[in-house]
Amino acid sequence: MFSFTLDATPPRRSATCPLTQNGYFVNIRELARRSGVSTATVSRALNDRAEVSEATRERIRRLATELGYAPNEPARTLVRRRSDTIGLVWDSGQEAQGLHNPFLLGLLSAVRTALSEADYHLMLLTTPAPEDPEGTHLQAVRRHNLEGVIVLTTPPDDRFLRLLAASTVPCAGIDTAFTGPRTVRVSSDNAAGAEAAVEHLYALGHRRIATITGPLHLPPAAERLAGYRRACARLGLGVPEAYVAEGDFFLASGQAAARRLLEVAERPTAIFAAGDQMAIGALHAAADAGLAVPRDLAVVGFDDIDAASLVRPALTTVAQDQRALGEAAVAALRGLLDAEPGAGAQPAQARIVPTRLVIRGSSRSGA
Repeated sequence: MFSFTLDATPPRRSATCPLTQNGYFVNIRELARRSGVSTATVSRALNDRAEVSEATRERIRRLATELGYAPNEPARTLVRRRSDTIGLVWDSGQEAQGLHNPFLLGLLSAVRTALSEADYHLMLLTTPAPEDPEGTHLQAVRRHNLEGVIVLTTPPDDRFLRLLAASTVPCAGIDTAFTGPRTVRVSSDNAAGAEAAVEHLYALGHRRIATITGPLHLPPAAERLAGYRRACARLGLGVPEAYVAEGDFFLASGQAAARRLLEVAERPTAIFAAGDQMAIGALHAAADAGLAVPRDLAVVGFDDIDAASLVRPALTTVAQDQRALGEAAVAALRGLLDAEPGAGAQPAQARIVPTRLVIRGSSRSGA
């Protein structure tokens, strides 16, 4: 298990004491020496204790600011038995790919911002080595005294995730379906977003609407496919087996899947892709086939990554609110942290963040 910390907190929470202009570290003893008081008095002053006069407290704080003093976090953790650090688990099967996924990177940034605003550090936990029996996420949580964990898009059958969920560690999963004594799920309304995409294409006159799914073992992909099927059934649209092609949320798979869909005897006139990168891949496939978008083929994606508005034609897509997802995950986790663990505790309610359809040039009236 390898882990590293992303500093998600203001400078005052720095884990190290900076060097003074003379080249040595400022610690509490140095503050005491320069202030002419005991280290206990300095500690009380910095922690707003009532036993210190206002004048002494202000003098010590002013000196601490001038010298660039910052508290020693490991020592504070030992004393307070809290680390103010939250672990983040990335999809253990797709970490390398995830680093190239703009939506996941944006979501990571949103989580980091929400934790910063809540005054927490963030530690990224990478995939344990299979041969390392002590390298589980749970071991990392205990080793670093983490207060809780946020999980991003990890398959529910991941064995490391199962161990973590079964423990008493508070866990909030974004787009991750797991159950345990102190777990909660946060996600966008994936099914409703997919339904809105199909309804939009139907309103434009399309009756042959195909879909490119994500990996169906991941909850977002399965839910978006369910929403697509539900909308098609409600609108009386048939869904031939050939109209459902699986991708992996990345561009190349979307291009390959769209090529297969465009080779179907009764070619679809519209494609709903469960991720923007796959939808952009579908735009490439349409161009390769000599089809004009949206005249010959309408395309709708999901996520609203930055590239969605930059491609030509600009991509119609179902937008997820990354900031709201990050804030909901941190709020849900804090709710678990505040709740007393025990047999009588009620399961935390899932938090669902609404999506919205953003209509651009890849689909339009009269397509």
